[in-house]
Amino acid sequence: MKNENKIAKTQYPVMEVIKDRWSGRSFSDRELTNDQLKTMVEAASWMFSAVNEQPWRYVLGLKGSDNFEKLLSTLAGGNAPWAKNAAALVLSVAKTTYTREGSPLNGMALHDVGSANAAFSLQATSMNIMSHPMGGFDKDKAKELFSLSEEMEPVIVFALGYSDSAEKLEEPFLTRENTPRTRKNLDDLLLA
Repeated sequence: MKNENKIAKTQYPVMEVIKDRWSGRSFSDRELTNDQLKTMVEAASWMFSAVNEQPWRYVLGLKGSDNFEKLLSTLAGGNAPWAKNAAALVLSVAKTTYTREGSPLNGMALHDVGSANAAFSLQATSMNIMSHPMGGFDKDKAKELFSLSEEMEPVIVFALGYSDSAEKLEEPFLTRENTPRTRKNLDDLLLA
């Protein structure tokens, strides 16, 4: 189900999958499969990576699983009320050190994980699956629940599922779901 208010109105032509991607909050009861989630991880795995380190890691949580419940328990109060209806929750994690001897800090890890997350999200969109990345979660609790080592840094949690009617949502989420998308003017993004 496409929300016409959320299709990006671009100044220049961009790929349809980019125009169609948005972070909705109203999810249907339709389930996702582990193979669908792994397809998104596969897409993420092909993004650019400094020295081919591939510092992205994911924790998959289909609705009804222990991982889903653990991830739901980490979400901030503004995310949990609607994210509980997602078909899956997925934790994105950055491995912040290089694998080579001495494990020096990988200064590009967050950049590379961000690019992988973009590919993950665009793959979901191409499959008509809505993805909503959330920074509002307890990272320390996530580290504890999934026994993540010091070098593993939680980045975001994705809520994933098929879109449903915005009218299912309560305020303030209903208004946010129906408000047209906007972005800064391109001139504001160019430094020179």
